[in-house]
Amino acid sequence: MEGNNKISSYKDLVVWQKSMELVTEIYKITKNFPKEEIYGLISQMRRCVISIPSNIAEGRRRGSKKEFLRFLLTSYGSGAELETQIEIAKRLKFCEENKFSEAGQLLDEIMRILNKMTYNLN
Repeated sequence: MEGNNKISSYKDLVVWQKSMELVTEIYKITKNFPKEEIYGLISQMRRCVISIPSNIAEGRRRGSKKEFLRFLLTSYGSGAELETQIEIAKRLKFCEENKFSEAGQLLDEIMRILNKMTYNLN
């Protein structure tokens, strides 16, 4: 699945570990968004970013390759939503663009890993 090492838990997956880092980054970034966005973009971004590692974990626990693939695709979809939401936040200038740099790079890496994993599972 991911590398040649034996994976015993979803926590051993690099993509899960990186997506957990991304959760932290997005929470830090959205903490400083305008307060009127608490039920808007803040909530949307946080739900999307949490969905990425959550679906990786659930899919891995399901046991079958078919189920894992389905949940990886859901994680990928959440990542795509988050990419769009980050772009919206940049355009609305909700924080300095450089604050998104690390999160954007991490998200890009996660998306590449998920893409490769889904390709390998097909």
